[in-house]
Amino acid sequence: MTQTHLHFNMHIGRKKPESVINRETACPFCDTNSLTDVLEQRGPMIWLMNKFPVLQDTYQTVLIESDECEGDWSTYTKEHVHELLAFGVEKWLELENSGAYQSVLFFKNHGPYSGGSIRHPHMQIVGLHEYDYHRQVKESDFEGILIDRGRGVECTLSTHPRAGFFEYNVILSDWEGLPRMAEYLQILAHWILNHVNRRCQSYNFFFYRMGEKLIAKVVPRFVTSPLYIGYSIPQVANNLEEMVAEIKRHYF
Repeated sequence: MTQTHLHFNMHIGRKKPESVINRETACPFCDTNSLTDVLEQRGPMIWLMNKFPVLQDTYQTVLIESDECEGDWSTYTKEHVHELLAFGVEKWLELENSGAYQSVLFFKNHGPYSGGSIRHPHMQIVGLHEYDYHRQVKESDFEGILIDRGRGVECTLSTHPRAGFFEYNVILSDWEGLPRMAEYLQILAHWILNHVNRRCQSYNFFFYRMGEKLIAKVVPRFVTSPLYIGYSIPQVANNLEEMVAEIKRHYF
């Protein structure tokens, strides 16, 4: 039977290192010679099993993005974001196409409000044996005001955000546009960390397969709205057009 909740192993969770807030904690991803269960490595990018698999009934992997502990999508070279997204999408689809999972999650945490525990830049690819995330996703989640469009890919500001306020969508319909998709993700990460709000230093990338489309949702992270926590009511800002104009002014 398909699960309605994922179960978090608290005993494992207590053992996880914490370097997002406590910067004195030794970074496990910097000491590459001590990494175990490495699945594949391409230059500084390393795909490996998650040493702290807190989610039960899942296959948890981590993609270390870079050997720069203070690095981030907003500061990488364009060449690196192209290679990083291609590597991550390849491994995500590899797990999806294996037939071993009901669905596979691909996401990134950055910053203290993102849900991550390790500062060193990384993404996660998680196979869910008994949970299908598609049940929680609607096409309207990715409707929005156009910011920019390239070959087979477009960047929008969501008019029906999943959690609330400002969410950005990057929608790929032609796989030749994957490098441009990576560039949009970089622009949005830079925008969030430098222009949205001086206190905003956290964001998430969430990836979805919707038919033949590959979609990324980029979400600035603050303290979550009580209306969303208590009632699942998302809120949308009343100045979306102004926000789109500001993004265009800075980047396009």
